[in-house]
Amino acid sequence: MIASARVLVADDEASIRFVLREALEEAGHEVVAVEDGNEAFEALVSGTFQVAFLDIRMPGPSGLELLDRVRALASDTAIVIITAQNTFDNAVEAMKRGALDYLVKPFGISEITALVDKALRTRALQREVRELRREVGHRSDQVDQLVGKSSALLEIFKTIGRVATSSVSVLITGESGTGKELVAHAIHQASPRAAAPFAAVNTAAIPRDLLESELFGHERGAFTGAVAARAGLFRDASGGTLFLDEIGDMPVELQTKLLRVLQSGEVTPVGGRGSVPVDVRIIAASNRDLDAATRDGTFREDLLYRLRVVPIRMPPLREHREDVALLAQHFTARYAPELSSGPRFLADETLDLLTCHEWPGNVRELENAIKRALVLGSGNVLAPEDFAFLQDGSAARHPRTELSELVARKVEAALAEPEPGEIYRRILEGAERPLLEAVLAHTDGNQIRAAALLGINRNTLRKKIVDLGIPVPGRA
Repeated sequence: MIASARVLVADDEASIRFVLREALEEAGHEVVAVEDGNEAFEALVSGTFQVAFLDIRMPGPSGLELLDRVRALASDTAIVIITAQNTFDNAVEAMKRGALDYLVKPFGISEITALVDKALRTRALQREVRELRREVGHRSDQVDQLVGKSSALLEIFKTIGRVATSSVSVLITGESGTGKELVAHAIHQASPRAAAPFAAVNTAAIPRDLLESELFGHERGAFTGAVAARAGLFRDASGGTLFLDEIGDMPVELQTKLLRVLQSGEVTPVGGRGSVPVDVRIIAASNRDLDAATRDGTFREDLLYRLRVVPIRMPPLREHREDVALLAQHFTARYAPELSSGPRFLADETLDLLTCHEWPGNVRELENAIKRALVLGSGNVLAPEDFAFLQDGSAARHPRTELSELVARKVEAALAEPEPGEIYRRILEGAERPLLEAVLAHTDGNQIRAAALLGINRNTLRKKIVDLGIPVPGRA
């Protein structure tokens, strides 16, 4: 049984304070609610709270400023940042500074009570999370490209914030073009190693003999053409981060040497007799199934364990379509000054078209599509016809049946029955049930968020769940 907690709620919206107080008190917790940052800080200094929900924007100190003050006091109060402004910087900063979590309004009651339970179970762990030793002065273009507000990317942003302060190895997996190297850059830029080098190598693009020298260096005369000694990327990235892209394609014999370097913290150059200590954080990436590769003997299992201390999966763009419009607008604004004569904009119909496209090449394909349309389009507003090239080959790459054709076939089959009847109800239910199940699965059973995504009233959604007998994810 989870114990009760003393909880502070700080938000300048009376409705948010009311909802949180009602939900938490009903769950058996004691709640103190205040409406600005100054009152919140006084409460945190004078009282003992296990959890505090702090709005990121309110009169007086912001939620992030209060989070810093709480950590400076060495308090073990678990802080949850709540906001209506979901951005990459906010999510990363909240988690990097030691927040228990970061919630975007509107949120479900179950999320709130679950977070209090989580705080009570993990307070000892929370004490280990400390304020980052230095502020990141500026972010590179690569970090700026991490654009999105979907729940899938939000979790990745939070993970970046959590792992940034340590030097543990990170393995990023996902399809080509999903932004794996951007995440590696983001982790580096948000870490204490940000001022040191970030070195990257695509292990699949370099022949085996050259790759060994590229990574570990070589001595002069070690092989034909080695007219001068080379330090290698491990030493070049000393104090910083080494990004090993497409690690799954590294030859097995080199995997053995890489494992030895990770275990010992020392490299031996090709042709060298002595080892050299190195201090490098390893971030690796792969679009292959490395677990399957270990089973078929093409990837060392012990190396996989070394690399996958913290795993991050980059979802394909088709799994977070709500970010497509935001990404498209971002790329348009970014490349328009370079590729066209003035500002360019995307029509609403164009955004709809882009959102519905499958994007087998993921974010990279979307970026290149925007560049192509900027170069070839003639007007200030990019219309759907400026992206006709997407439709030309989409059917061949992704053969699929349009919804209207599927419905027409279902109706024809129903009409062919000996005694057709209730066709309208049957067709609607046939489409409605999978629609609701898919959205509820996406929101982990959060009916408030699901109703918002569907564009219907929450009570309407609840009635449909009951009428159709749909099991809700997360319910006991």
